[in-house]
Amino acid sequence: MTTDAKLANLPFTVASLHRAYRDGLSPQRLVAEVYRRIHAVNDPGIFLHLIDEAQAEASAAALPGFDPNARPLWGIPVAVKDNIDVEGMPTTVACPAFAYRADADAYVVRRLREAGAVPIGKTNLDQFATGLTGMRTPYAIPRNAVDARLIPGGSSSGSAVAVSRGLVSLALGTDTAGSGRVPAAFNNVIGLKPSLGSLSAKGVVPACRTVETVSIFALTTADAWAVFEVMVGFDADDPWSKPSAGAVPCPLPAAFKVGIPSAASRRFFGDAVQAAAYASALESVAALGGDLVELDFLPFYEVGQLLYGGPWIAERFAVVEALLGRTPLALHPVTREVIAAAREMSAVDAFRGFYRLADLRRAISLQFAGLDMLCVPTVPTIYTRSELEADPFRPNVRLGTYTSFANLLDLCGIAVPTAPRRDGRPAGVTLLARAGADGLLAAVAGALHRNAGVALGATTWHVGAV
Repeated sequence: MTTDAKLANLPFTVASLHRAYRDGLSPQRLVAEVYRRIHAVNDPGIFLHLIDEAQAEASAAALPGFDPNARPLWGIPVAVKDNIDVEGMPTTVACPAFAYRADADAYVVRRLREAGAVPIGKTNLDQFATGLTGMRTPYAIPRNAVDARLIPGGSSSGSAVAVSRGLVSLALGTDTAGSGRVPAAFNNVIGLKPSLGSLSAKGVVPACRTVETVSIFALTTADAWAVFEVMVGFDADDPWSKPSAGAVPCPLPAAFKVGIPSAASRRFFGDAVQAAAYASALESVAALGGDLVELDFLPFYEVGQLLYGGPWIAERFAVVEALLGRTPLALHPVTREVIAAAREMSAVDAFRGFYRLADLRRAISLQFAGLDMLCVPTVPTIYTRSELEADPFRPNVRLGTYTSFANLLDLCGIAVPTAPRRDGRPAGVTLLARAGADGLLAAVAGALHRNAGVALGATTWHVGAV
């Protein structure tokens, strides 16, 4: 096999790239391969802005000597969701009328650079990070990496697709209602949603400031955790930042208690194939040492409904209020309709929402007592692009069934691929736990992913072989 052929088949995991660097690969050559892959895929919906290739190669060439201990992401190509600032690049939030040029890196991007990572570009998203489909963008819609007939998932659509296709090793997203988990499920990659406050939001355009976080897409759990360790840390300039939340790695426990939706409260909206895939995944969790405990999930679903059906929609309105008042047609029509519903909300509605959430949190805490984590389907069913074109609202709500409640309950989470559905479409589960238990979830997710033996994203590389 020629050198070019070897490079074209090189898995873009951190371990594989660092082995290649030790064997003599230059980071400039690797960056050239990144751009070759991007051009070969020819999907204009993935990236909204690419760094000039020569500039990216120059950044790679300027790295100090190879030392992955000092810089654990040395020479690793990364993409950044376009609601997170990268110095000198536009931040559009998929809304051209909102766009501005960032004069500094977001805190998390700066930490990536300090660890040796090489930013490549800014990725597409559901406008203002409002949606779970990846279809609410005025730009080209990213093609699902696994099956082009499916939606890419959102809101972090471009980031998930870029990682799944092996264009970059890692990508940043954000997650409020599931934006860092749903597209991971649709594209067969890891989606790490850290504990709230563990990653600084400085330089991130907010969606719902009180219940959102930067998230991480990766091909493996180990890579996602490596990024988390690099970025985690208290930032006094971010009022929502918390000291060292969740940054403790854990070994795989011999036994652990796992809450799951009871058979009576599971929701798959008639998708028997998805239900079967979830049942199979639960067998795999049990084989790892998980003691499965059925819970009534109705309170969780009600919490999730508060995020878009309750006063928290007003947080999204606060971000776009001036633009909506000045040039409402600048917003995607679906995004505009969703966010404009906040005009009907009052301060009384807000307090009623807070009170109801407190009631539900108490009820859920009683169910959670004695459990180490939850294991839920990441999505209850799979949707095609044509189905979303016919109905842009109801499928989006359904996609949040097992994700929308997590941040309101202050849970950390990780979406992990499992064995494909019997129709060949991607399947996966999300592990959720109390804030600060990120390390425990990563340990279980890593083992679950390895045991599944699945392809990494849409590539021909397999977990355990890279």
